Amino acid sequence: ASEGKDGSSAAENIPPRVPQGKLGERSSAFSGQFFFEYLVVVSLKKMADGHYEPKITYQFPKRENLLKGQKEEEERLLQAIPLFCFPDGNNWAPITEFTSETFSFVLTNVDGSRKIGYCRRLLPSGRGVRLPEVFCIISCLGCFGLFSKILDEVEKRRQISMAVIYPFMQGLRESPFPAPGKTVTIKSFIPESGTELIELTRPVDAHLEHVEFQALLQRLSPHLILHIFASAMLERRLIFLAEELSVLSQCIHAVAALLYPFTWAHTYIPVVPECLLDTVCCPTPFMVGIQMRHLERVLEQPMEEALIVDLCEGKIIRAVGDEEEILPGKLQNEMLVSLNRHNNNNNVHTSEQVNALVSEAFVHFFVRLVGHYASHIKWGRSGSGSFQERAFCKAIASKSCRRLVKKFVKTNMFSLFIEEAEKSRIPQEGNG
Repeated sequence: ASEGKDGSSAAENIPPRVPQGKLGERSSAFSGQFFFEYLVVVSLKKMADGHYEPKITYQFPKRENLLKGQKEEEERLLQAIPLFCFPDGNNWAPITEFTSETFSFVLTNVDGSRKIGYCRRLLPSGRGVRLPEVFCIISCLGCFGLFSKILDEVEKRRQISMAVIYPFMQGLRESPFPAPGKTVTIKSFIPESGTELIELTRPVDAHLEHVEFQALLQRLSPHLILHIFASAMLERRLIFLAEELSVLSQCIHAVAALLYPFTWAHTYIPVVPECLLDTVCCPTPFMVGIQMRHLERVLEQPMEEALIVDLCEGKIIRAVGDEEEILPGKLQNEMLVSLNRHNNNNNVHTSEQVNALVSEAFVHFFVRLVGHYASHIKWGRSGSGSFQERAFCKAIASKSCRRLVKKFVKTNMFSLFIEEAEKSRIPQEGNG
């Protein structure tokens, strides 16, 4: 968000969804933006009945000079954060050992823009029993690898003192978000260690920096991944189950990223807080993650048809029933060969290589299926375009492909994509 010297920030300055031009086009959006809007610490406070409730105990930067509308929006945001930092309810008690975990959540504004909460839950250094706390960075920028590294630095400083975190975050706040493939160096002083230089590098391919496909490939067979992808493509209801918050958030972000260059535009909650479990009763499409301990409660809900995926066992608990037939056989087999090759390849791939290989397979699928969309936009003299849906569908020779496309063109994600294409006239040659 663009900011004034007083640190104020307006919601309307959050970068909008980046328009997509050609199918598969890469974007270098967000470079030069601020890294984050807030860092908050959420701690567990003992209530009168003996339970612990999450509360914000620290916020950086402080926002004192906000306009009324901005204050209301900020209060809504700050009320939601503790719930998502401790989505597993208030069944906490002081402990002596805890393995740090990293996860994320997404908050969607009324205008459809999204803010991401990058979280590190940790046990502060000390002796005896104590309560975990969550450090949460709120940003409108999707770059999970980069923010995970920032949280590593925050955790390292937390074990020394809270006071050491502030100058590091201040330095980060004064640095521009790097362009894809570029590095930003942050200077940070740590008592007894001296000044450290921390390098933060963005991946070259900006659209893959928020995703870890390896997390999905390790838990689900290529066959199941394609069933889930097909359900997401038709904007159905998807529920993912796992116990670890990190597994839920990583896998759901990965499933949403399979849809690139299209964007999931419905309810999207990587980790559903316990008090919001009735989200699964929504009649509209959703993609949500729920902790395994709540499975019975979820199955008891009066749900519409939904695909329920167990990420722990790598299986589907409840299916709609037609998942096997949604994707055209030939294209499905090509994708299976591609995914199996990455799974069986003995060469050790880096995370970036796996991301690129998997994404390429799914982008290629969309290019084969709907890559001819641009030649079916009729341009008026005023420069505005009009998509010719019937001609677009009729141009597909394969019956199974045409059957799928006729459903796909009715989805929200395809409509949004075409709306953007109709606004931005692009050269006709070489599309797809």
